[in-house]
Amino acid sequence: MKRITTYAADVERLETWVKYRQGLCSDCIGSCCTMPVEVQLSDLIRLGLADEFEREEPLKNIAKRLQKEKVINHFNHKTERFTLSRRSNNDCIYLHAQTRRCTVYAQRPDTCREHPHIGPRPGYCAYAAKPAA
Repeated sequence: MKRITTYAADVERLETWVKYRQGLCSDCIGSCCTMPVEVQLSDLIRLGLADEFEREEPLKNIAKRLQKEKVINHFNHKTERFTLSRRSNNDCIYLHAQTRRCTVYAQRPDTCREHPHIGPRPGYCAYAAKPAA
C-alpha cells in the first residue's frame, strides 16, 4: 500500500513562519504549495486552461467548465478569482509529488510568482526543510 505524505503550511500559526531569504526554496518541501491558490483569467490563459478568445465570455461560464474538469474548485463572483483545485493531501495540482517542485513553473500563476512578498504574512513563508534522505 502506497503511503501518502501530507506537507501542509500551518496558515493558522503565522508566527511559525520564517523570514524569507534568497535560496530558501532550494531545500523546502514546497509547503506554500499546499495553500489555496487564487488565480485570475490571465493566469488561466498562461496555464493553457483558457484561451485568449474566452476573455469576452462570462467568467461564470469558464468557471463552470473548469469545475467540471476538476481544475478549479471555486469561483468567487465578487472578486472574479478562481481557486485552483488541490489533491486530497492539499498539494497544488501542479506540484510534483516526489520532487516537490512546480511542474508549471514558467507558467505559474501571479499569486505564486509574488509569494512570499504577498500572502498571509508578507516577507515570510511556511518553510519546512526536506527530510534527510
